[in-house]
This record gives sequence, C-alpha cells and structure tokens, in this order.
Amino acid sequence: MDEVRIAIAGAGQIGRRHVEEIGKHPGTRLAAIVDPGPDAAAIAAREGVAFHDTLEACLAADPPDGVVLATPNRLHVPQGLACIAAGIPVLIEKPLAHGLEEGERLVAAAEAAGARVLVGHHRLHSPLLRRAVEAVRVGLVGRIVGVMGSAVFCKPDAYFAGANAWRREPGGGPLLINMIHEIGNLRALVGEIAAVQATASNAVRGFAVEDTVATTLRFANGALGTFLLSDTAAAARSWEQTSRENADYPTYPDEDAYTILGTEGSLAVPTMRVKRYAGARSWFEPFACETLAVERTDPLAEQIAHFAAVIRGEAVPLVSARDGLQNLRVVDAITRAARTGGTIEIPAR
Repeated sequence: MDEVRIAIAGAGQIGRRHVEEIGKHPGTRLAAIVDPGPDAAAIAAREGVAFHDTLEACLAADPPDGVVLATPNRLHVPQGLACIAAGIPVLIEKPLAHGLEEGERLVAAAEAAGARVLVGHHRLHSPLLRRAVEAVRVGLVGRIVGVMGSAVFCKPDAYFAGANAWRREPGGGPLLINMIHEIGNLRALVGEIAAVQATASNAVRGFAVEDTVATTLRFANGALGTFLLSDTAAAARSWEQTSRENADYPTYPDEDAYTILGTEGSLAVPTMRVKRYAGARSWFEPFACETLAVERTDPLAEQIAHFAAVIRGEAVPLVSARDGLQNLRVVDAITRAARTGGTIEIPAR
C-alpha cells in the first residue's frame, strides 16, 4: 500500500489542519470529508473528494484505508466503534471520549478486535518532546525528584461566543480541552501519575466552568509535581507559546513550560537548558550549564506520517486507546479533586 486514503470526519479547525497535512504527505491522500455542517461540502469540493453527511454513509459508499475523527467529543466513541466494527484504522482526536465509562467501552472494543486506534495527543510526536524524554530516561538529571509545569495563556472573548457558548459550561474548560495534553507530556517525561490534589477557580470570567486550576501530582516513582493551568492569564508559559512548533501562536523562546528536577540537575523544556553539578551536590557549588540541540518540526505532520504507517501495518500506535484513556482518567481525577478538596488516587493503566 504505497498511498493510503484517509477520510476526515469533522471539518472544523483541527479537521482542516488534518486535511492540510494529508495533502502535504507523499504517502497519504484525502478520500472524503464527513460533516453535516454548511462549510464541509465546500471544503470537499475544493479538495476534489467525496462529501458525506454521516460517517456511516462514508463507510458504506467507499470505505477509506483510515479515518480521522475530528468531531465533537461526544461523537468520538460511537464513531470510533463504527470504525472498529468496519475494521478500519482510526485516529481519534483527544480526548478519547467524553467520559470515562464511554472511554473504557471503546478501549475494550478496540482491544477485543485488535483494532488499530491512534489517539490524537499530537505532542507525543514532537521531536522536541522526544529529545527531552530521551534525556530524562538516560539519567541526564539523575533520579527524578519532581516537575514544575504550567499552561498559562489567554483565550479571547470570541472563543466563548455564539456557537461556542458550550465552552462556558462544565466540560468546555481548559481541564478537558488543554490539560489533557499536558498530562500526556508529563506521563512521558516523568512517569505514571498515581494521585492528584487540585483547586479550581472561575473568579475571572465567572462562567460555570473553571478558568484557572492549581494541581499537585504524585507520580508512581515517588516524584512530585505542581502544575498551574489558566486560560485567562496574560502569560506565555505554555507549550504553544514556547515550543515554536505552531506558527499560529507568537513565541517566546526564553520561556519554558516544564522544569524537570533531578538529583543531579534540572532540564527546562522546551528551551532544553540543562543545569548539572560538575562536582559535589550542594547549593554552594556552581552548576555546569548547557543547552541541548534539538530539531523542531510540526508534530501534526509527524502524526499523520505515523498514522499512515499504522494503516500500512508498519507501526503500532504511539498513543494507544489505553494511553488516551489513562490521560482521561487523570483529568477526571483532577476535576473530582477540585470539586471535593480531597486526594484522588488514580488506577494504574
């Protein structure tokens, strides 16, 4: 299979980005657009591909080699199950599901069928993040003690207006939309998260959903972490604004989103600045400082290339359905911890 045919379900912002990346990659070709919205037919006509109102119609008319689900969260599970039943590999945008029970149902079906399901935590395809993970795993900073992280940025008022008013309600806030990306990164960098505590606030916007959340994390390896999330802060300490991977955002290359703390040194990501003791471990001793060399490419492009390899049977999904479910479990635990004020233990995957 030299060129794989991929259908896109959902012609919104992220769906259109997938259309763009499929068009760029030499091993992929757009097969169809699936979306009942008024703009979808025009996009299909522009791209010269079939248009369908429903995924079922697409699968019945001319089954593609793979499907990207860039549809609303509530549709991920029923549409993912339809792809699994049809034996078609599927890339499901994050979050895997709208809720834990639905996510568990999808994972059970995928594993029972031996289905090829890739979850769209695209940052895991970033060469930058991959370099950071490698540095930590080879012991560059010693044993991991903790991590300090942030995703603080400001979404404009238009983000919550008109048809997007659902973003003012529970489930539409930065925990499920943004924090789930951070959880994937933190699990890759530090390890599995065993328990969380959290405090949430909606004091700035006053919507029924959180705008700022402070979280503490306990990892299974004993490391601890703190993370501040806000979508109403005039700040630039977020992955989008520091990684230089998405041209849609202004970048601030002197800022970091994470600092990994070890017994021998620390690694700041994504500047990749390393501080390590050259001699004795003591705050009276100076650090040897360096910046790791990295390459930067668009992780969405890397993800489409990987999905094509998954479709061809050349690779297993980098982010499996079970990985996506575990990220969802952690975010659900943070939500419950913020609501109850307690410590929420997280089941191992």
